[in-house]
Amino acid sequence: MKNWRLWLLGGILLIAALILIFLPPIPQSGAYHNFADQRALLGIPNCLNVISNFPFLLVGVWGLLVLMRRRKSGGADFVDPRERWPFLIFFAGVALTASGSSYYHLHPANGSLVWDRLPMTVGFTALVAAVIAERISVKAGVRLLAPLLLAGVFSVFYWNLTESAGRGDLRPYAFVQFGSLLTILLLIALWPARYTRGADFVIALGIYAVAKAFEAADRQIFSIGAVVSGHTLKHLAAAASAYWLLRMLRLRTQISRAIT
Repeated sequence: MKNWRLWLLGGILLIAALILIFLPPIPQSGAYHNFADQRALLGIPNCLNVISNFPFLLVGVWGLLVLMRRRKSGGADFVDPRERWPFLIFFAGVALTASGSSYYHLHPANGSLVWDRLPMTVGFTALVAAVIAERISVKAGVRLLAPLLLAGVFSVFYWNLTESAGRGDLRPYAFVQFGSLLTILLLIALWPARYTRGADFVIALGIYAVAKAFEAADRQIFSIGAVVSGHTLKHLAAAASAYWLLRMLRLRTQISRAIT
């Protein structure tokens, strides 16, 4: 029973994976690309959905700069320097989301959607590795970083290949995205923190949940005065979620607890 938390974590993720496996393949709906706000401004198609990606670039680059500095110089400190790597890749993924999502919204289609989803999976999976390194084992987090990243990239290319073959299947991508969020929540609930401000992870995930709600209510929000769409607000809220993690890294301090 010494490793009961690992068994519980693995069991819950296995159940989630089996549920997806026994579901029929989930193709990408063609209606997904039909966003509410398709206005062209300043010569930019779907302008607000395109330019609302700029905060991703801002937060991503800012996060990379913070991680390259020590705390006394406005950066972030880690007990083990290896802990920086997952966060560096996370913020690189956030920065790349700006270009990938902008490219997609200029020409919404399955082919361009690949470049939107790839950096997102990099961010999700790198964050899982970061929390594993903090909560369970630095060595485990670093060793799992590459396999997790590859799993995320595979899920996007698998969806794209199946879509091209006329039998689109989003199940692996859905598991990477929502399984990553579930894993982070379970890690936070089951293992004690190594640093203060552990609740900031939950707040960041809560902000991301708000972003997904905005996405789901794209047309309903746009119908209120046709000022801004839910998808545009989704971009801003998702960038705010990443910023909250950046804020956490700048403010948190170590709690004395050895993790190897």
